[in-house]
Amino acid sequence: MTGFRSLSSGLRAVQPAAFGADPSGERMARIRRSPHFKDGVFQNPGGQPTRVRPDASALDFAKVFFDGDSRLRRAPEGRIPVHPTTLADLSKPPATGLRLTWMGHSSVLAEIDGRRVLFDPVWGERCSPFPFAGPKRLHPVPLPIAALGPVDVVVISHDHYDHLDMPTIKALAGTDTVFAVPLGVGAHLEHWGVSADRLRELDWHESTQVAGLTLTATPARHFCGRGLRNTQHTLWASWVVSSAEHRVYHSGDTGYFDGFKEIGAAFGPFDATMIQLGAYSDFWPDIHMTPDEALRSHLDLQGGDAAQGVLLPIHWGTFNLATHPWAEPAERTMLLAHKAGVAMASPRPGEPFEPGAVPVVDPWWRAVAKAPAGGWEALPTIAVTGEPEAVLEG
Repeated sequence: MTGFRSLSSGLRAVQPAAFGADPSGERMARIRRSPHFKDGVFQNPGGQPTRVRPDASALDFAKVFFDGDSRLRRAPEGRIPVHPTTLADLSKPPATGLRLTWMGHSSVLAEIDGRRVLFDPVWGERCSPFPFAGPKRLHPVPLPIAALGPVDVVVISHDHYDHLDMPTIKALAGTDTVFAVPLGVGAHLEHWGVSADRLRELDWHESTQVAGLTLTATPARHFCGRGLRNTQHTLWASWVVSSAEHRVYHSGDTGYFDGFKEIGAAFGPFDATMIQLGAYSDFWPDIHMTPDEALRSHLDLQGGDAAQGVLLPIHWGTFNLATHPWAEPAERTMLLAHKAGVAMASPRPGEPFEPGAVPVVDPWWRAVAKAPAGGWEALPTIAVTGEPEAVLEG
């Protein structure tokens, strides 16, 4: 056993920097005091176990993953139309005071009453600890991180590679931005050069004030881990960000749970919800939401009122992380939102929009995706809240 421990210590010594760092000292003591930390790990809402591995045999999963037709549908056939975000796009203040720019996957720049919040920024080429392996982005970033301009606060939902990207954090570490992160995640950021005085590390239901904004870490149903073993010593969270005039919600990664209703009752309704609805699978039903569940969570957050706010689909389109067709998350969500009377935003990566004046849904993904066997489902009209009905192009 002594030799095994020595080998383990040696492996830790040469592990990639992208693995980050484990919490220790006062940070670990605070984790142990958390009401959501039990039996040595963070617990999901309600204390229920969460399945984080495929709910089937490896053979069953491999049959689906390596199926030829399935593989073809998991990536676009054409080039994803990226809006080339420019300084001109972002320099003019939003007329409504709130503007969102989806940069791809779960990365969103939110401009809220003169303040700038960057959620889960991932500018790296791969969501992986290695530059030569792992899921590679399917479209370029809309603009270089250095061209983004000043950011008041960076919000991180959890420490998985497609949400916490070491190269991006290192690029932002030299700025004066503040980082709001779930409990324990600050250890990674300090390891990569972010000073402790710029960290706001929160447990669920805790809030912090940054640049006149209130940021609250709210529950989510997921898990954590970056290294060779999943210690469950860093928390995962969704986030509410509010000003005196506007409120937005970012789900991070989560399975569906009843807590959305509680979050909506406490903080909603929201001008916009940014909801994870990609990389879902029957093999891991507890940790990611399907479009049906995402729409239900949006309605829960809005107190059941379909006329409230705008749903922005996130966590799709940029990386191939599951076995469903590439365009399915956006396509299914569009159909469901239409039927429910919910306003959905459909920006191209890098295309700014204001939730107070959301444009008609444009299914741009249809032009670059492999069409379903029966063709794309037709929609006669889209009802846009507060606007005349408009014919869907597509």
